[in-house]
Amino acid sequence: MTPLADAAWGNFYNKLAYKCRKAEKLFVQIDSFYPSSKTCPRCLHKFEDLILAMRQWICPHCGQHNQRDYAAALNIKRQGIMQLKAGGHTVLRQ
Repeated sequence: MTPLADAAWGNFYNKLAYKCRKAEKLFVQIDSFYPSSKTCPRCLHKFEDLILAMRQWICPHCGQHNQRDYAAALNIKRQGIMQLKAGGHTVLRQ
């Protein structure tokens, strides 16, 4: 990423974190290198051969058909819940 793009994302995260604090909500930032779209949400197998042009893929481990963006959303949610629990928070809805 260019420094300008980094600054824009950093500014976005800062504003989002501020809005969450103001609304008394928790803000969890996932590592930008977390392989959310390459990980099967069913068995957590990491599909190393996934390229950007592949919008759907079948997990070679469990056979689950995955849509890239939907799988990424499920994995990001799971990762956020894990971080909250590791921080001692109780997560009621999953």
